[in-house]
Formats: sequence, C-alpha cells, structure tokens
Amino acid sequence: MHNHGAYNDPMANLITLTRLAILLVVVWLVYQAPSIWQLGSFFLVILIFVCDALDGHVARARNEVSLFGAHFDIASDRIVELTMWVVVADIELVPIWIPLTVIIRAVLVDTIRANLSASRNIPPFALMRSSLGQFLVASQSMRILYATVKACAFCCLVTLPSFPVILPELWNCIGSLWTNLTYFFVYLSVFLCIVRAVPVVAECICNKKKIF
Repeated sequence: MHNHGAYNDPMANLITLTRLAILLVVVWLVYQAPSIWQLGSFFLVILIFVCDALDGHVARARNEVSLFGAHFDIASDRIVELTMWVVVADIELVPIWIPLTVIIRAVLVDTIRANLSASRNIPPFALMRSSLGQFLVASQSMRILYATVKACAFCCLVTLPSFPVILPELWNCIGSLWTNLTYFFVYLSVFLCIVRAVPVVAECICNKKKIF
C-alpha cells in the first residue's frame, strides 16, 4: 500500500472519536431551553474543529499513515457536518434545502472518492489530477478555508436560540450584525461545498469510472 499522508494512528483515531462525542453534547444542548450552557456550545463547536485539525497533526507527527485513516477522517467530517446541518434545519434556523443539498453532495462525492480511491489504492485527497481540482479539493489552504467557514457558521448558529435570551443587552447592540454574519457563513459554506464537489465529479466523468 502506498502512503500519501492518510493516517491510522490509534491516538489520532481517539481524537477523532472524541470530537464525535463532543458533537453529541452539542446536539443535546441545542435542544435544551436557552441557558448559559447552551450558549457555551459555541466553544464546544470550536473544540470539534480544533480536534479535526489536531488528529491529523498527531498522526503526521507520529508518522503512522494508512488509506483507512483517510476514509475514517472523511467519514467523521461527514458525521459532524451532516448532523449539524440537519439539527439546525430541524430547529428552523436554516431552510431544509441546505441539509438536503449537503447530503446529496456528500453521498455523491464520497461514493466517487471511495470507488476511485479503492481502484487506484491511494487516499481520497490524492485523486485530483488537474491543478484546479487539486487546489479546490486537496490543497491545504482550501481545506482550511472550508473548515473555517463551516466552523463559523455552526458556532454562530448554535448561539442564535440562546443569545437574545441570556444576553439581551448585548444582543440589542450586535444582534443584527451577528445574524447577518451567521447567514453569510452559512451560504458561503454551502457555496464552497458545491464548488469543491465539481472537480470530483469531473474526475469521475473524465476517467469513465463506474461508480455503482
């Protein structure tokens, strides 16, 4: 097996599982009555994304890599992303078409990635051959941008139910700005989600790979 930066380090995988546990706490808090604890989910969401960066750093530092690790990391990313979009849609903070778009994109892209990755025996982010595809899908700068935008969107969204109740005076001052920033990050996240899917689909079509 060729190693291309994917990781299968037990410590890294433990960190990945930890962020999934934190995700469950965030979901539970979102459905509680407005409280300072619910407002604290802002920091828990940040911690989830910090763990996402940390598991890769730990694996690279320990030089333990595998194809499984890449797919496990992507699967964990999907669980966080899809769970958060479904939850915020369920409490009517975003329209239903947003989680539907993200789910359809995730299933399509991950199916293509899994097929191509298995057939070539290389990690998913090493699949892109065009320079544009490598930049949009696999480059560190674009991956960091996408993760940051999603983190900002989710951090802001989880505060919307409790912020006006717990900190009404502050909300009166910055509530409009906070709301506008929230939905700026929401729609930018959806835009990047779609744009980053295009090279993956194009790679599949150009290589005439059978997906299913």
